[in-house]
Amino acid sequence: MKLEHIKEFSRHSEGYDSHMHLQKEVARHLVSNIKTSPQTILDLGCGNGEVYKNISWPIVHFDGVDSAKSMSAKHPTSSKVHIIQENFESPSLAQQLLPCYDLIISSSALQWAHCIEHMITFCASACKEGAFAIFTDKTFETIYRLSGLTTFLPNASILGGVFDQYFTCQQEIRSYRLYFDDNISKFRYIKQSGVSGGKKQLSVGQTKTLIQCYPYPYLEFEVLFIWGSSKEYKL
Repeated sequence: MKLEHIKEFSRHSEGYDSHMHLQKEVARHLVSNIKTSPQTILDLGCGNGEVYKNISWPIVHFDGVDSAKSMSAKHPTSSKVHIIQENFESPSLAQQLLPCYDLIISSSALQWAHCIEHMITFCASACKEGAFAIFTDKTFETIYRLSGLTTFLPNASILGGVFDQYFTCQQEIRSYRLYFDDNISKFRYIKQSGVSGGKKQLSVGQTKTLIQCYPYPYLEFEVLFIWGSSKEYKL
């Protein structure tokens, strides 16, 4: 497994725009390291199309899946693009998909899955190759350490071992830092990014204390990148 700490982001911004800046970089890196030219593609958690915007080769068919209408409505469209507004863990989703794809890709989305291993086995059974970028438990590490909360995000080493069971793959871990002007901006960003997983875990008093004592001008992120061929695919 390759471990690489890349240069820090020095943008002083907050909220949705900064969140998308990081997602854009993750999607760019993920797509840029695909060495083949897959013709049929499934993007799980396609959002507003950051993966699609980075594809530089001709394709035949692109399916994008996202449950957020406000995001998927912004996805680029064409005769080759089909956007499905659906939860990517929905049992009924398979009925709307091709039997097999040249590539299944997911950028900054699978960490929200209720069962990541189930999603990995699904992908391995439905594609020739996969490409995935998943935020791991080193994301917001200082926040969790200071608050005493337990992160719901997956561990990179454990998750990499699961991928190795189903894909012959290259793995890379990248660390990022996103800078903010003040601590309040950081916590606004965390709220908007959904780091709580939809659950309120800190009281107002605990949050105020954490804002006051947070020691760094940045938030930390860690992303596990996976590229590989499916061990489950049969010619």
